[in-house]
Amino acid sequence: MGVPEIGLILVVALLLFGPEKLPELAKQAAGFVRTVRRMADNAKNDLGREMGEDFSDLNLRDLDPREIVRRNFLDDDTTPAATKETRILRPGERPPFDSEAT
Repeated sequence: MGVPEIGLILVVALLLFGPEKLPELAKQAAGFVRTVRRMADNAKNDLGREMGEDFSDLNLRDLDPREIVRRNFLDDDTTPAATKETRILRPGERPPFDSEAT
């Protein structure tokens, strides 16, 4: 949300609730946000405690499928060196053969 949207919300709230009730509503909204954040932190801590030490440094964003695709397929810096060094074979040239790979 940008500044114009926030301004529009404030004007509508001022017209609907009036200047007397607006500070109390803002205080309630702030308390609600604090409560939701505390609940999310507690849930995250409980999840980390239940999963054990192996997952203590787990970031929940790492579980997002979009992040997994972005990290593994779209990031050029993490491409293996063998993939970067491939080249097109000349006509009649035999491809490299690794007897240990088969």
